[in-house]
Amino acid sequence: MNIWKISLRNIKSKPLYTLLSIITLSLSIALLIGIQQLKSSFKHQMENNLSDIDLVLGAKGSPLQLVLSSVLHLDNPTGNISYSEAMKIGSNPLVEVAAPVSYGDNYKGFRIVGTTKEFNSFYETKLTEGRLVEKSFEVIIGYTVAQQAQLKLGDTFKSSHGLIANDLDFHNDLFTVVGIYEPTQKVIDRLILTNLKSVWDVHNHNHGSHAHEEEHEHENSDEHKHDVEHNHEHEHDEVHDHEHEQGDEHDHEGNEEHKYDDLEGKEITSLLISFRNPIALLTLPRAINKDTNMQAALPKVELDKLYRFTGIGFTTISWIAYIILVISGIIIFISLYKMIKERAFDLALLRSYGASNGQLIRMVSYEGFLIVCISLLIGFIFAKGGLYIMFNVLESNQQLNILQELPVAQLLEIFGLVFLMIIISVALAIYPIIKMNISTILSNEK
Repeated sequence: MNIWKISLRNIKSKPLYTLLSIITLSLSIALLIGIQQLKSSFKHQMENNLSDIDLVLGAKGSPLQLVLSSVLHLDNPTGNISYSEAMKIGSNPLVEVAAPVSYGDNYKGFRIVGTTKEFNSFYETKLTEGRLVEKSFEVIIGYTVAQQAQLKLGDTFKSSHGLIANDLDFHNDLFTVVGIYEPTQKVIDRLILTNLKSVWDVHNHNHGSHAHEEEHEHENSDEHKHDVEHNHEHEHDEVHDHEHEQGDEHDHEGNEEHKYDDLEGKEITSLLISFRNPIALLTLPRAINKDTNMQAALPKVELDKLYRFTGIGFTTISWIAYIILVISGIIIFISLYKMIKERAFDLALLRSYGASNGQLIRMVSYEGFLIVCISLLIGFIFAKGGLYIMFNVLESNQQLNILQELPVAQLLEIFGLVFLMIIISVALAIYPIIKMNISTILSNEK
């Protein structure tokens, strides 16, 4: 007697019940896998990318937006802040590491971030190729950037304005790839890093021609004014003129030579800070928010709030998945129980020809577990396919994909729960077989 063939025939004999069981069970499995993967990805992003970043200093606005834009690079910045004012806070004795961050351009959707060497200390990454940035318009790219943008050492590219990839608003300056970071599974994998001077230069060059014209007009105006004064004032102190001209010349040369040493007019997007001790956590953020025109956001606190808010949605969807799982278990139980009751005579006849209770139970169990295996496969494919569409097709920037693979342990927990449900359904359905009275069933059928 081939138990497998009998089980397959039973499944084919009731296609509606079988299809309904597979659909509901697949849906619950897909929801459970999908929601667990989203929760796992969000938790991974928080733990993996926050690292030692204790505080983000930025422009007034939403603290959560500031954290998402400057730490996870998943949002637009709240604005710019003064570089000199930010570094005054960064030089506080309570601060151990302060890394300025400035951005506003992209290449194929990957953000070009101007920063300093302190930025790397937050991510503990190393170069697989090349060297560090030494001058303006040199960049180090993350592993994901190198793979998706197909960039290698020595390649050059032009940045486009804004944080969204576009082919219309390009800057004229060429960036050169001088280094590539090793893969880290962190946000740095999808960033293009350069120095602050490069970011400032890119935007200054856009207004360079206009600034030059204004400077030229200003010089002509000064010369004209000097001529008029010379014609109307015959008693002019030549020594004073000479000293004044020398002073103007010296100031002009100093401004050109120390263009970036004078940081009063320079701005950055934010400042990432790591505290030296816990005391700073209690005093520094409050002082910044109260006494300055900047805001201090605590990444761990803000993302914990976000996790609690989104956790409500995660929990709701999880409960819906569990309810559907219970409903699918009930449908499978009804299907198996109905099959046993309707085919009681056939089962009794099999027993009379030598089949044991164990063989009949196995026949019912095979039917249930076959439905579960098909549902697990379909549910897994639906979950992966749905998440892929969500993060890769509907998103305009593929590099913003923060999805992480679901840990095997959690996947096994879901599978184990589904198999436990089917075991309970089969155990309840086979009760008539255990209590079967062969002679009564055969005599009544006759």
